Amino acid sequence: MTDTLTLNQNYSTTRLLTKEKPVLEHTPEDTFETLLFLPENKARKGEGGLRTKGYFKKSYEDKPLISVVTVVFNGEKHLEQTIQSVINQSYDNVEYIIVDGGSTDGTLDIIRKYEDAIDYWVSESDSGIYDAMNKGSSLAEGEWINFMNTGDSFYQVDTIEDIFSQIDNNSVVVYGNILSVYSPTHKIISSSKPLDTIYQGLPFSHQASFTKSKYLRKFGFDMQYNICADYDFFYKLYMQKLLFTYINITIANYDMFGTSTNYSQSFLQKKIISNIYEPSKNKYFSTKRYVVLKLKDYIKSYLSFNKIKKIKIWLSKNIYNRQVENDES
Repeated sequence: MTDTLTLNQNYSTTRLLTKEKPVLEHTPEDTFETLLFLPENKARKGEGGLRTKGYFKKSYEDKPLISVVTVVFNGEKHLEQTIQSVINQSYDNVEYIIVDGGSTDGTLDIIRKYEDAIDYWVSESDSGIYDAMNKGSSLAEGEWINFMNTGDSFYQVDTIEDIFSQIDNNSVVVYGNILSVYSPTHKIISSSKPLDTIYQGLPFSHQASFTKSKYLRKFGFDMQYNICADYDFFYKLYMQKLLFTYINITIANYDMFGTSTNYSQSFLQKKIISNIYEPSKNKYFSTKRYVVLKLKDYIKSYLSFNKIKKIKIWLSKNIYNRQVENDES
């Protein structure tokens, strides 16, 4: 590592930098090619980061490069905590990419505030979250990619270091648990479910997983599934019998109210996807289950955000069998 340099020892993203521009590798089977910068776009609101200043990252045999991608749109309220959780990781070789969908609030001000600790950021309109995640995958130079949504964050400063000190390099997906954050005083550790229940839904949160980047470039997220493209992606890898490795540690703090879910639409997309990969599991997607979820969506549409929040917190305390974090009441 004699050719590396450090701009700021305090940040994971500003150590092990190099002025050597990486050679981009592509294979014929890739859905999209690897890029250092997105193509010019007339609608672009901004672009920047360490790459635009001639600083790059690469993997080393004993220190693989880990790419963390955050996609955001009008996320000024929670973006800063996400950024800080990434750049303050103790692991030396982290690359951070932010793909903004053309925010109209103060999101870009926050990104520019941390520009010297972000490898690459871009702000332009997109076709939704999975389009933005595909852009992030194409920009990632790391051997592994993690998608950390706005408002979510790594559980501890040494989370990445803990994971990559114990994984089998034959793994394609490494995943762990999340801390479900309902409020500042109510947080619950949620363990990943058994992998063979994947037909019911993702057994783990994508925020709490790391995937070999070559598989994201090969398959990408299928944008015909506007809610469940990540479910489709991981199901595809599972059915190819690629190695998923579970590590029993908490990886991410997950904001339970960061996005709004359409339960019945999600159910229908999962039914389509599951029927492609495991038609034998189709009995799970019964009409009765769909009607219950449709009713749930209907009731939710008449409730205020605060009322929904209170109900979810009550359910988590009284119905869900999960472990409350030790330092929380």
